[in-house]
Amino acid sequence: MSSLPPSALVSIQHAESDLSRSCVNFPPNIWGDIFLQYASESTEVNDNMKLQAQILKEEVKKMFQSSTNENITQKLNFIDTVQRLGVSYHFEQEINGVLEQIHNKFLKNNAINEDFDLYFLALLFRLLRQQGYQISSNIFNKFKNDRGNFNEILGNDAEGLCSLYEAAHLRTHRDDILDEALEFTYTHLKTLANQLTPSVAAQINHCLSKPLNKSLLRFEARYHMDLYQQDSSHNKILLTFAKVDFNILQKMYQKEIGNITKWWKKSNFVRKVPYARDRLVESYLWPLASSFKPEYSNGRMFGGKLIAVVCLIDDTYDAYGTIQELELLTKAFQRWDISSIGSLPPCMKVIFDTIVELCEELESMTAESGRSKFVVPHFKKAFCNLIKSYMVEAKWCHEGYIPTYDEYKVNGVLTSVIPFMLPSFISFQDFATEHVFDWIFSNPNIIKAASVIGRVLDDMASHKFEQQRVHVASAVECCMKQYKISKEEAYDLIHREVEDCWKIINEEYLNPNDIPKSVLDCVVNVARMCEFSYENHQDKFTNAELQKDCVSSLLVDPMCI
Repeated sequence: MSSLPPSALVSIQHAESDLSRSCVNFPPNIWGDIFLQYASESTEVNDNMKLQAQILKEEVKKMFQSSTNENITQKLNFIDTVQRLGVSYHFEQEINGVLEQIHNKFLKNNAINEDFDLYFLALLFRLLRQQGYQISSNIFNKFKNDRGNFNEILGNDAEGLCSLYEAAHLRTHRDDILDEALEFTYTHLKTLANQLTPSVAAQINHCLSKPLNKSLLRFEARYHMDLYQQDSSHNKILLTFAKVDFNILQKMYQKEIGNITKWWKKSNFVRKVPYARDRLVESYLWPLASSFKPEYSNGRMFGGKLIAVVCLIDDTYDAYGTIQELELLTKAFQRWDISSIGSLPPCMKVIFDTIVELCEELESMTAESGRSKFVVPHFKKAFCNLIKSYMVEAKWCHEGYIPTYDEYKVNGVLTSVIPFMLPSFISFQDFATEHVFDWIFSNPNIIKAASVIGRVLDDMASHKFEQQRVHVASAVECCMKQYKISKEEAYDLIHREVEDCWKIINEEYLNPNDIPKSVLDCVVNVARMCEFSYENHQDKFTNAELQKDCVSSLLVDPMCI
């Protein structure tokens, strides 16, 4: 990028007062100061609750040990329930042991027989694939007829269909039978939902709209607890433990969001950067989605602040800055030098200073572990890549250029912010080694696929609002142009690509490599957060009212025990 001539700098300095800027009517912050109370309040978990949780946890652990005498269906159902209730992170070793035993017994010894029904086999398949076992989808051939289609008699088995529907979402490019299974189960479940009782129909529709492999367990835990409680045969100890654990985690999240809200208010971004979205709470949800475990607390707080500031930067490049200003700001970030931006508006200086401060905070928090020597350079590199991608879009918009869909996606991987988010979220963990950071920056397929999902789902949710003003072409417009198709056809094509990206994610998760499973889980969870944030072509991040109930459930309202 060429340097601006002195005349351009003078123009920027003196034109600010009469410069006509676009004004975007973003919805306001809906939370006010509600979370500020948690910064000063004592949100510590009392000793009685800690003791109750520990006693209940030991009781649940005993259930895993006693399950050796149960049949395999009971074992799998118990693991499935523990996962749906959001407490499986306490029992990873026990779950690994049971599933390894089942895998060795049934898969290695080819012990799957004709007696296994659809529900059981689909549950077995899903739980083993989730665990990283290479179980073949050919086990579902037994449910096909002589013509190679799934037997229509299965169409009345709601429980079996739901189980197969969930299993089919772990498909890869080698699983043609799961493509067929997905279409078959979806069609028949929609029909059944119109024939069964309202409560069963509601469960089916929830399954169809929020398949487990695309859902965030922490966000869904309350739903599954309520559903499980309605089952007369539910395990009271397990349910009570899930509720107590939920409340303990919620208190921790409240302290985290309270602390970063205090920082946000003190920084006074609402007044200093008034044109941008004030979305601290919604920003915090992204690192919370990435990993909800207690040991990720520092990563969640840092990540929440970082995403909220990146939102300010996004709106600066997208809806406020002139092309000349943005070129100067981009150069300043690339040089990590504020001296070149003296002529820019104060809001841009605030943003620059804040990013530098966050980088210093990251360095300070990772210095003792020795990780700062590779975390900080990677942070700066990732941030510069993000800024350059924003600048590319700003130039496209300024020039009225509509790139091809393929060209747009290359830059869109970066503007999705996911390659920048991930290393920031995991910087504080023991598994965040230099090798892991080098892997992230090698642009692996799993991160690329998650980034494409985030970029195009965001675009389908927001492009109608954005195209009401001067704005860079979105994935939808680029797709329409490249393939000479209608908007509806572009939507269909993009949705098919999203499904293809999920196949890539599933494949990469199963491929043996030396990257810790915890890192891969973070990637998959960010992709799931994209599905949640932009489902039904709605931008829940910008239009925060759309996820108000979810935020209240996670961060405000405790479970009744």
